Amino acid sequence: MEDVHELALGLPHVTVVHGSSGNPVYQVGGKSFVFFRTPRPDAVDPETGQRLPDVIVIWVESEADKLALVQDPTKPFFTTPHFDGHDSVLVQAGRLGEITRRELAEVVQDAWLARASARRRADWLAAHGTTSAPEPDGAEGGGHTVP
Repeated sequence: MEDVHELALGLPHVTVVHGSSGNPVYQVGGKSFVFFRTPRPDAVDPETGQRLPDVIVIWVESEADKLALVQDPTKPFFTTPHFDGHDSVLVQAGRLGEITRRELAEVVQDAWLARASARRRADWLAAHGTTSAPEPDGAEGGGHTVP
């Protein structure tokens, strides 16, 4: 979960606001791109029926991107009927270990790109060419291309 915080804060023009329960919401230009959700009745443990306490909402560019993530059985992303028609995916913080840091960085960066203004998006893409923003530890990111 700390990786999500670090990656989101590593992007330009990011501010953190806090929801009514103190949960962090990462924004770019006043638009949320990652937020830590409070337990809700639509996201429950299938075995116990208990509300999931560690759900993170991450924006995506499009419905196609959402479907690609939630329909991939190798990825921990999911959605609920509450998020039908909303360009975002859900993931339990406790399942983030099922993807690599590089994959997580790409998802967080894509969320930022989906919500940033056209100018900020163009500036970021121009500065990074065909690769993602470098991760804080210096590892390379994934494959964004300049449109």
